[in-house]
Amino acid sequence: MSHVYERVALIGLGLIAGSMGLAMKAHGLAGEVVGTARSKDTRDVAVGLGLCDRVTETAAEAAKDADLVVLAVPVGAMGAIAAEIAPHLKPGATVTDVGSVKKHVVEAVSPHLPDTVHFVPGHPLAGTEHSGPHAGFATLFENRWCLLITDAGCEAGAVANLRALWEGMGANVEEMDADHHDLVLAVTSHTPHLIAYTMVGVADDLRRVTDSEVIKYSAAGFRDFTRIAASDPTMWRDVFLTNKEATLEILGRFTEELFALQRAIRTGDGEQLFDYFTRTRAIRRGIIEAGQDTEAPDFGRGTSRK
Repeated sequence: MSHVYERVALIGLGLIAGSMGLAMKAHGLAGEVVGTARSKDTRDVAVGLGLCDRVTETAAEAAKDADLVVLAVPVGAMGAIAAEIAPHLKPGATVTDVGSVKKHVVEAVSPHLPDTVHFVPGHPLAGTEHSGPHAGFATLFENRWCLLITDAGCEAGAVANLRALWEGMGANVEEMDADHHDLVLAVTSHTPHLIAYTMVGVADDLRRVTDSEVIKYSAAGFRDFTRIAASDPTMWRDVFLTNKEATLEILGRFTEELFALQRAIRTGDGEQLFDYFTRTRAIRRGIIEAGQDTEAPDFGRGTSRK
């Protein structure tokens, strides 16, 4: 397969960027993959693991002469990185990102980029509870979705090339606008993570239940909440600070549903509870039928890694 890009720069070398580097190399999608990270330890690990062909000390060095620059840093850092690399971007280059929030990224990054480059924000819906360069693996994106944000007047050729890259790494690609993306992700990812963090926090606050009991008697439900709540704290702090409106809207809806269930339990309305659980169970079946998870009722533990 011919290269989609001759040179790709990965700014940030965690789970997503590391997996991209491995996938691009595995499928011959890039002539050269250049990487950088703020931490020297991370840069050294990336070299040792072969996540990229060359590692630089700064984002500006990595971005120089790159055909594609991937911003794979926390959402809150995107604007500063864009400002740093902007003077070094070659004309015709494409800049993308892998952040979980899109409207904020567009607003933070776009003003810094010259008119001579193309900005196509992106979000691969793939990951594990693990983070850092050691967590990456080449098959992470296979049969997962990658959403490209094309509401900012993106040039068709730049979008087509980025689509080809993600599809070459095994992903399904869809385009949508930034506002819709942020609302969808508030439902499917952001609010569930907040609920998971809250549930684990509630268990920690219940002093009647000792720490050893919480760990020893963790049933599947609580255990899987802790899996979600193990995700990177910096990333999730930035997600909630930058996707306030959509997350608060969905949290409001969640609270209304929770009150309705509380009322059904209090009044002994078994029929309402049964109907509600039957309806929501169908959503799980739809996810399995779409090939986005296995039937294992444990978040696919044992199958999520290479």
